[in-house]
Amino acid sequence: MYEFENRSTKGLRIMVSGANIVDGQQILERLARQGSEQIQEISVVTSPGARTAAWAVKVKSNSSYNFYNVVAVVIGDAGSIPVEIGQQTLAVNLAESFQQQGTLSAGTYAVMFRVGDKNIFYVKP
Repeated sequence: MYEFENRSTKGLRIMVSGANIVDGQQILERLARQGSEQIQEISVVTSPGARTAAWAVKVKSNSSYNFYNVVAVVIGDAGSIPVEIGQQTLAVNLAESFQQQGTLSAGTYAVMFRVGDKNIFYVKP
C-alpha cells in the first residue's frame, strides 16, 4: 500500500495499492484544481467471505417520495415465481425525483444495493 497526501486538499489522504498509483495521483490532482467541497465520498470494502453486495427485491409499497418498502426475493428456476424472504426494508429509487411522490407499482422487481447507510435501486417507472 502507498499513501499519498496533497497539502492543498487540506490533509486529504488516499490509500492505494501499487496497481492504482496513477488513479490516486489523478484524483489528488483533480482535488487540488477543484477543491474538496463538492466531492462526496463513497467507500466500498470487499474481502473474502464478505456479504452479498446486491439483492433481488420486490417493491411492496411506496413509503414517501422516492422511498419504497421492499422485500428480498430468491430467484428460482426459470418459470418459477420468486419467493419473498426476510422482513421489509426501506430503499430509495434513484430513477425518480427526490421531490415528487414515487410512481412504481407494488410487485415491481429490482436489484438493490447497500451504499453507506442507505439501500438504493434504480428502476424507471
